Amino acid sequence: MNPAEEYIINQKEPYRSVLLHLKAVIESVVIDVDMKYKWGIPCFYAGKQPICYLNVSQKKKFVDIAFWNSAHLTLHTDKMVSENRKVVKSLRYFSLEEIDQEVLVEVLQECYLLKHKGFYKR
Repeated sequence: MNPAEEYIINQKEPYRSVLLHLKAVIESVVIDVDMKYKWGIPCFYAGKQPICYLNVSQKKKFVDIAFWNSAHLTLHTDKMVSENRKVVKSLRYFSLEEIDQEVLVEVLQECYLLKHKGFYKR
């Protein structure tokens, strides 16, 4: 098992279930996605382009799916959190039931289409 998979499997519930669901959706939406372990968290790449990463805050009790190119995103930005971050935005979930599948899929699709865009909007 690679470190990114260990990160997910070793989480307590409800985080593990949320992470497993997000991973499954990412892998079904993003073509040729590769999960790597960087900065101590699972990061997803399409080729050499970063798409998103997953992060658990056990202190604040949520899971974030953060989007690398969020400066360029236009869909569902009203549902995203940018708390204490200048560029990166994320969808935040406190439970598996909170996940809006349609929103998640549409944001992932847009991220994939904009993968060639940089981190910053210039």
